[in-house]
This record gives sequence, C-alpha cells and structure tokens, in this order.
Amino acid sequence: MIVSSVDDSGPAVVVRARTRPCVPSACTGCGTASRWCHSRYVRRLADASLGGRPVLIELSVRRLYCENTACGKATFAEQVPGLTVRYQRRTPLLQRLVEAVGVLLAGRGGARMLGVLNVTLSRCTVLSQLMRVPLPSLRTPQVLGVDDFGLYGETYGTLLVDATTRLPLTLGEGRDAEQLSCWLREHPGVEIVCRDGSLTYRQGITDGAPTAVQVSDRFHLWQGLSRRVQDVAAGHRSCLPVALPPAEEADPAPDEETTEEAAAETPAGQHARRLFEVVHALTDTGRSYSAVARELGLDRRTVRKYARAGTWQEVMRRPPRKPSILDPYRDYLQQRWDEGEHNAAALHGELRSKGYLGHYQRVKMAVAPLRRGLPLDQPRERPPSPRETARWITTRPDKRNLHATERLHRLLDHCPELRHTHNLVRRFAAMLDNRDATPLSAWLDDLADSGLAPLAGVAGALREDQHAVAQGITTPYNSGANEGRITDLKLQKRIMAGRASVPLLRHRVVLIAHLRRSADRSSAEPPR
Repeated sequence: MIVSSVDDSGPAVVVRARTRPCVPSACTGCGTASRWCHSRYVRRLADASLGGRPVLIELSVRRLYCENTACGKATFAEQVPGLTVRYQRRTPLLQRLVEAVGVLLAGRGGARMLGVLNVTLSRCTVLSQLMRVPLPSLRTPQVLGVDDFGLYGETYGTLLVDATTRLPLTLGEGRDAEQLSCWLREHPGVEIVCRDGSLTYRQGITDGAPTAVQVSDRFHLWQGLSRRVQDVAAGHRSCLPVALPPAEEADPAPDEETTEEAAAETPAGQHARRLFEVVHALTDTGRSYSAVARELGLDRRTVRKYARAGTWQEVMRRPPRKPSILDPYRDYLQQRWDEGEHNAAALHGELRSKGYLGHYQRVKMAVAPLRRGLPLDQPRERPPSPRETARWITTRPDKRNLHATERLHRLLDHCPELRHTHNLVRRFAAMLDNRDATPLSAWLDDLADSGLAPLAGVAGALREDQHAVAQGITTPYNSGANEGRITDLKLQKRIMAGRASVPLLRHRVVLIAHLRRSADRSSAEPPR
C-alpha cells in the first residue's frame, strides 16, 4: 500500500491510502494471480481507535480481470492481507475486538463496552457478529461429563463437557434420555461418562454408549447421603436440645419468682395469660382448633400454640437471641446501672471509649428491661438445627472443632438412632477415603436394615446404580469439571439477564471457554 495522507483535524483520524498498481492479486474464484486492472474504487474501513479517537481508512483498491478463461469470474476485487476481508467494513483487528467483546459481554454489555472504545455498534449487530464466529471443531472425548442446569422456569438443559480438557462441548434444551443417546451414537468413542444419580442420564448413556463405563460422582453421592441424614435428624428433633451443655446453677428461687411476677404485670404478659386461659377453656371441652380459631378470630396456628403450652410462661418465652456485639459489655452495663447511671446516651459514650462500635439504639434497647425491674437479657444458646446436626455427623472427626465434638457426643449418647446413623456415615466416608468399594454391598444391607426410612430409601436408589457407585468410589473420575462449567454457564446467563436463546448461550459458553484457555496459554508463555 501507499499512504497518501493522514487527516486528524476532524472527530476521527482519516487515513487515505491506495494499493500498488504493479503487485499481482489472486482471483477470489480460482486463485490465479492477475495484474490486469479493470478499474478502481474506494473502500471505507473502520479500524481500532487511536489515542481515544476512531480511525477510518479510505483505501483505493483495484478491480482486476481474471486472466484464467476457465474461471467463472470475469472481474474480482483485490484484497489486502491483514487489512481487508470480503464484504467487511471493519479491519481484521477491529473485527477480532468486536467478536471478543461480544463473546465476553454479549449484546447490550458489549455495545456499551465498544462505545467506550469509540466503536459505535448496536447490541443486535454485536450479537450477529458473535453468532458468525464458528465454533471450534468438536472432537469426541474419551471421558465425558454430563450434567443438567436450569434454563428458565421449569425448563432444564443438558451440558456436555470434556472431562480431560475441562472444556464444554455443547449444550441443549431438555434433559431427556433420547437426546443424550442420539449424541452418543453420533459421536462414538466415549469410554467413560461421569454423571450424577439421574435415572434419565443413566438410561441415555446405556442406550447410546452401552460399552461406556458410567461413574456416579462422589460429591453427589455424599450430598444425597447428607440430605438423608438431615431428614433423620429432623425426625428426632426432640433429642437435639440434649446437645447443649448442662445449664449452670439456677438463680435463687425468689429472683425467679420476682422475674415471673414482673413479666406477668407487663401488657404482653397479661395478654398471654388471658389468651391462654380462654383457649384452654374452649379446647379442654373437646372442640377442634379450627372451631376455636373461628370463634376467637385467631389463626389456627396461634390456637394450637396456646393449646399445646402447659403454662402461659411457655408462650411468653422468647426465642434464643442471636449473638450481639454488645455481649462483651453487658457486665459493665449492669455494673454501671447498679452504680446509678441510668442514661442510655451516657452509657453508650462510655462503651464507645471501651471499644464498642455499635449504635446507640442497641444500648437503649439493652437497658430497657432494667427500667422495668427485669434483668439484662443474657445470651442463650439455641439447640442445634437438623441441618447443623447433619453437618456435625458428616464432617470428618479431625475437622470438627471442640464445640461441635462435645455437643455431638452428648447427642449420640442420648439418641441411639443418630448414633447408628453416624456409624453408617463414617463407614461410607472410609470407603471414599480408601477408594475401596468392597464393603459397599454389606453397607447397603445395613443401610436398608437400619429401620430409618430416609436411609432405607437411599439404600434402594444406590443398589439400583451400584456399579456406577462403585466406579465413583474407586476411580479418580468425577463431575468436578461439569460443576465448574455449570457455574460459568450461570454467570453467562446472568450477564444476558437470562434472556439468551439456546443457540446464543451455546455459542457464548463454548467460545468463552476456549478464549480463556488461549489467553491462559499466551500468558504462560515466556516473553521472547
């Protein structure tokens, strides 16, 4: 090329150039080189911005005659390698930038980002350029990962991942067995398939690749067992308070009576006592909770709560308070109150000098019981929830803290069902740690004979898929790559506000993974 002028006086930098007349150019039809010029015309190409200003290249190119008489083209336009592409008004540099931004940020976000780079394109144009990018050639993997994801509403999709390279292969709408089996038949050569416990995927793999080894993911196995342990703990909720440490010596009886008398004089206490007496007067005659609720104008759950309470104080019992940043200063508050300082603002100022960072209102609410003659609210520990109990049972003993270990031992000594559940969980954990599936059959028998319905149910499901479960325990293959790609897929959906169609989502998920992989490789290469 010959650059004739550069004009930077306007809003854009305009570069005017022309191709050399003596340089031959290859015909776009047959590839024959030609110098026989027919005419010239000007192509206007947008280029990447320069110094924060857009760049426009006005390039004069030749239209040449094809010297091959057998070619179907009479004339053709010459192309400048690295600068022009047929039917393209952007340089390859700018086109790669538009495609990369479209892959990373999709339509609306990509258009905004290109606007920052002084490239004005609509979101629809960005998406159309993104969809023109060809997908990488698909090679059948030896180890395939299969997992589902939420597409929108109650509609799900299926993602296929190469577990060796950890790159996504394709995704589609639906999670039916026929779709997966068709893909496997079209791409023979899959030897190992990692999946969760889905019956649909199990059937699809069996139909499409009967010789492939199916591996049930260890994480999903452990997750399913943990949920059943939580169900067992929920069924023994009445045993959970035993996990708390024994209470300290109670306050003297006169103080307790004084506290109850003071609580009974409050409006809330009087209301609870009257309602307790009315509800019991009606329910003791055999009337149903619903009938009493209609007569008193209360919710049925409220009537049930008062009817099941033994005393009105049980209804007044406040739920355990959550830990507060004021807890370390409660003894000091009690001391200053006893010394005669009853001004909440003054107490708040003293606590701030001692390092308290909370708000004045918290101090004001903390001393409110003292004004009514009641003691300060002391932190009370709540019983463990079924979820917390399941976490204690499923955590490795050497990973539990002393707090959880002590409470779990009290709970297991009190509840034989939870102790049996704990032993079964630890046996399965030993199989996973040792990569040994030999005790699996005996463990499933004990799980089914445990007498606990949640564990018996999971035993039946695992026995139907016992071969894949054994492979998941003994082999190093897992669905970690699937879960990572599902997380990335959800991010791409959120970037597009969840409105992406399946083809667009497939394009972005596959291309962005390869774009990141190439960027990681280029950054890992040593500088020349």
